[in-house]
Amino acid sequence: MTDPAVERDAAEAASAFSHPPVVPDSTAAYGEHPDQIVDFYAPRGERAQPGVARSAPLVVVLHGGAWRGPYDRQHITPFADFLARRGFAVANIEYRRGSSLPHQDAEGPVAGRWPETFDDVAAALDALPGLAADSLPEADPRRTVLTGHSAGGHLALWAAARHVLPYDAPAGWRLPSPPLLRGVVALAPIADFTVAEELGVCGGASAQLLGGASGFAARRPYADPAALLPTGIATAVVQGRSDIVVPEAVSEAYVAAAALAGEMVGLTLLDAVGHFPLIDPAADACAVVAEEISQLAW
Repeated sequence: MTDPAVERDAAEAASAFSHPPVVPDSTAAYGEHPDQIVDFYAPRGERAQPGVARSAPLVVVLHGGAWRGPYDRQHITPFADFLARRGFAVANIEYRRGSSLPHQDAEGPVAGRWPETFDDVAAALDALPGLAADSLPEADPRRTVLTGHSAGGHLALWAAARHVLPYDAPAGWRLPSPPLLRGVVALAPIADFTVAEELGVCGGASAQLLGGASGFAARRPYADPAALLPTGIATAVVQGRSDIVVPEAVSEAYVAAAALAGEMVGLTLLDAVGHFPLIDPAADACAVVAEEISQLAW
């Protein structure tokens, strides 16, 4: 007998991944590694003002895929294009992910690289205003919103919390003051590593990201969004109640941790929605995401 939840997840994933990749309007490098690049999508649609400098909010997209090597930014390009067609300037960031070969007792490709995955996100965000000025002058870095899906949702939350990282964080990670952001919209994020590991999210990907069980406790204070609160940055989480990839309990744990730290994080729970409709331009949930971003950006 098949599991209806698994069947639903498979159908939602098939729909989300059925859209062909969308070629960006321009691409820029923020480092020398082949994965250290940003794709830019120019704003279009009714709100767009082509050729007008700083006319559109800048939405920074961080893709998911459990920080694993086989999953790159291409699968989220239709979502980036979806946002651009609603008048946003969009930056789709690539970053170094895990090895393509199993190790660290993983059944499949290991999740992430320590410290390179975090090095790249920090470097990309630091370089972004300058890159956007050259590649996409319509983008207004003063109206920047971070968004990310799944593991990318984790990275978006982490990037917004760099100013509250421990003082002995690796070089280049910690900011002396809050980043210039309108806010963060995290989509089914892996936002609480302790709960994620208890639930076995993505095959223990968060522990793999931190270098395996031996490094989990020591590195978690530098990497887990639930340990980096409060941030003082407006934050919203969008989560499907039927998500079996990153269950609702992970987002709820992050929101609860924020409340304990004295910070309110918005949580939008979508009935009968799983993991992938949040980035599927054909799904109603994707329009909900765009509206959440709009409320922060415009």
